[in-house]
Parts: sequence; structure tokens; C-alpha cells
Amino acid sequence: MQSPAKLKWQCRRGTQELDKLLLSYLESDYANAPLAEQQQFQQLLDLEDSELLQLFFSASNQNHRGLNYLVEKIRRRANF
Repeated sequence: MQSPAKLKWQCRRGTQELDKLLLSYLESDYANAPLAEQQQFQQLLDLEDSELLQLFFSASNQNHRGLNYLVEKIRRRANF
């Protein structure tokens, strides 16, 4: 399990859109999420920015099917 400070640092990306999405989830949902969801979030943070952009802003997310539920949850929370 990674420290909250390290997770927050990993949420900072090259675009404001990704920063907003990731930090919003970290600050509002991560602490109370089930362990499996926390692990999925950490998997998201291990992805490159280009992969994250595709996951969050593309209609087709076939490459990371296991993460689609969490991506949709984060998008809905941020009204994207």
C-alpha cells in the first residue's frame, strides 16, 4: 500500500483534466474504497499519460477492461 502523499504526487500529470480526475477520486473516494478498488486505482496511476487519456476520453477502452468500472466511476463523479 502506497502512502497518501505518494499517491497524490502520482496523480499530478501533464494535463489539468487528468489531474482533476485523479485527485478528485483520491481526495473523495479512495480512503473508503474497497481494497480491490484501491489496487485498481494504483494500477491506473502506473499507466502512461497517453494511456490514461485514452481510457478517460475515448469511446473504446478495450486495452484495460479490468479498469473500465473504476474509470467510469471517476468520470461520473467528475461529470465528464
